[in-house]
Amino acid sequence: MFSSIKRLFFLLVFSFNLSYGRIFTFKMHHLFSEPVKNWSNSTGKLSHWPAKGSFEYYAVLAHRDRLLRGRKLSDNNATLSFSDAYSTFRISSLGFLHYTTVKLGTPGVKFMVALDTGSDLFWVPCDCTQCAPTEGTTYASDFELSIYEPKGSSTSKRVTCNSSMCAHRNQCLGTFSSCPYIVSYMSAQTSTSGVLLEDVLHLMTGDDHPQLVEAYVTFGCGQVQSGSFLDVAAPNGLFGLGMEKIAVPSILSQEGLTANSFSMCFGSDGIGRISFGDKGSPDQQETPFNLNPSQ
Repeated sequence: MFSSIKRLFFLLVFSFNLSYGRIFTFKMHHLFSEPVKNWSNSTGKLSHWPAKGSFEYYAVLAHRDRLLRGRKLSDNNATLSFSDAYSTFRISSLGFLHYTTVKLGTPGVKFMVALDTGSDLFWVPCDCTQCAPTEGTTYASDFELSIYEPKGSSTSKRVTCNSSMCAHRNQCLGTFSSCPYIVSYMSAQTSTSGVLLEDVLHLMTGDDHPQLVEAYVTFGCGQVQSGSFLDVAAPNGLFGLGMEKIAVPSILSQEGLTANSFSMCFGSDGIGRISFGDKGSPDQQETPFNLNPSQ
């Protein structure tokens, strides 16, 4: 079995059509075939191929496989939404923020996260030293709070200090140690800190024939929360929607799954929706962002 894996690179593409049955198509490429080598040369991402059979070699091919699986979505201007809940909602007991339900990991665990366009990182309570209580609060009876357990997800991976996503390398103990993070917010003494992880975020295409999409995203394992996160704001995590590369919309674009954009709509009743990859319509009016850091 191992020898066959060394010789062949498999790309498996699934197509579903509920009306006409289920169709499976397969593409198979030799590890050293011309299509694979031509891709490497055309992208310029590799000045040379890693040694045959090395972990680096298979990592490159696995990354390419993820990009190919996402190409069909991005070429068709597909939008993505959260698999468990298309809606966003407002909860009066938790103040002014809007929330949505996300499913993370394998098997998927649900988190009710606050949506925040003013920050970048997606984080959930995890390996908690100081997190919001899950019982005995005014909001605990309204919904179930979850704690992310890295060992409980078969697809969970550490983000190490040599990753391009690691912004706090100066706090690292070594190149391959877990990358730490800390984010402070505008609210008084409100912050989150922990380590970065990577895992599957469960999404769904927003077309006439919805398909489940598993996107690997980088997020914060929030071990220590402070300030508003301990009582009235984001007790089960926060979903940053800013413009930095660590934000989920940016990651989805980097993976070739959607355009680097999203939309959020809210109704007068507090119920709304969020769509990743939504480019809007040609006749809509626009107001540009002010990118001046001082403002």
